[in-house]
Amino acid sequence: MKRILTLLMITAAAGLFAQTNTWSENYADAVTRAKESGHYILLDFSGSDWCGWCIKLNNEVFSQPEFKAYAEKNLELVLIDKPARRQIPKETVKQNDALIQKYNVQGFPTVVILSPNEELAGYTGYQAGGAVKYVQHISDLISSFKNKKVSDS
Repeated sequence: MKRILTLLMITAAAGLFAQTNTWSENYADAVTRAKESGHYILLDFSGSDWCGWCIKLNNEVFSQPEFKAYAEKNLELVLIDKPARRQIPKETVKQNDALIQKYNVQGFPTVVILSPNEELAGYTGYQAGGAVKYVQHISDLISSFKNKKVSDS
């Protein structure tokens, strides 16, 4: 009986893990996954433990099931964090500082959308209206980018 319960718990946990699109803090790994999957890359430039608007964006959008479902099928998620209290590895700090410079991030939150080939598809930030509206906003940015690429060809 113990074995069956343990097996059921492991199976349930594996199912939950498989259905959750997790945030990476490793940009290079996300780019590799995006190139393999064809997913766009969402970079969330955040002050996760001090920035009120960043926390609001996470609570109202990124943590919601509608966003998670969309992201699972369409996005590689990367947190580019500048926390005040949480310690992050020095390599991650160096990576994040370089990406902040590269994308000319002036404030938090800034959300950058990249194509699977790292082409800039759009910039955004906090948008009122919740997860469904935000998903539509991200989808519109990606569609506009794709349409522009087609018309430029």
